[in-house]
Amino acid sequence: MSNWTLVTGGTGFLGAHLVRQLVARGEKVRVLARGGGVPDGAEKVVGDVVQDLETPLEKAMEGCDRVYHLAGFVSRDPDDGQRMMRVHIDGTRRVLDAAKGRRVVVASTSGTVAVSRHPEPICDESAPYATEIAGNWPYYLSKIYQEKLALTYPNVVVVNPSLLLGPGDERQSSTGDVKKFLRKEIPIVPPGGMNFVDARDAAAATVAAMERGRPGERYLLGGPNWTLAEFFGRLERASKVRGPRLKLPDKLALGATSLLEHAYKALNKQAPVDRISVEMSQVYWYCDSSKAARELGFVSRDPGETLDDTIRDLRQRMI
Repeated sequence: MSNWTLVTGGTGFLGAHLVRQLVARGEKVRVLARGGGVPDGAEKVVGDVVQDLETPLEKAMEGCDRVYHLAGFVSRDPDDGQRMMRVHIDGTRRVLDAAKGRRVVVASTSGTVAVSRHPEPICDESAPYATEIAGNWPYYLSKIYQEKLALTYPNVVVVNPSLLLGPGDERQSSTGDVKKFLRKEIPIVPPGGMNFVDARDAAAATVAAMERGRPGERYLLGGPNWTLAEFFGRLERASKVRGPRLKLPDKLALGATSLLEHAYKALNKQAPVDRISVEMSQVYWYCDSSKAARELGFVSRDPGETLDDTIRDLRQRMI
């Protein structure tokens, strides 16, 4: 083992948990990041996987024999589609080319394969890419292309966490829907289903993927498979905030959302809900993580603990 481990995206939700766990293991960790502070005990190299075309990435790689590529950009805004393609495809290509045979773990998402219009069968790693469903959602489409690219390189293992919850989401890019629930900004109960995983457990599995994952393989990392009605019910009991009760047919919900978006746009304001979020809430994001449990020793903690910690952390940030 060399002196250093490189983490791109080490200031993000999953990345910060990963860096802390690596430092706690005694590893010398270097983080490539554009801005913001890195967790204690890690060294920072200022740079970007896309925009800096000269030395930062190569400098960050010096003395490293293992790379965790977690850098990404999350958005549900279709106008951000090109940026997501640049970050997830061009950025990944640059990182893997610079890695030059080093062992690399790439963080993708369960939504590349584990999304369906029906609750059963529950998807595992053998499911095909969900291009037909997710093709209209720029984030997931860019992650599908990223994953396809990454798996053409040797020594690459892919981890696919589902929705990340838990404490520490400073940008609230993953826990934003829970925040909306706490603020009573979710007007209806969607018909679909979801899966979530504690970011701390996903980070531990990402470390295990570096140690034990098989190159060329992907590993789904998920927790409970719940309908959104059950998820909101659990949030209501944990937070003591009354959840939505209204249920609308799919087409009616989409039509109402479209009207709402246009009305808010005319006022130069952001609508509380958007078309892509409504579409995403009408499908099932269920996944089977037994492969990760078997090969990586992945364990997902009690979901109640994750929800309690998520709610407590968000409330502290909302004060």
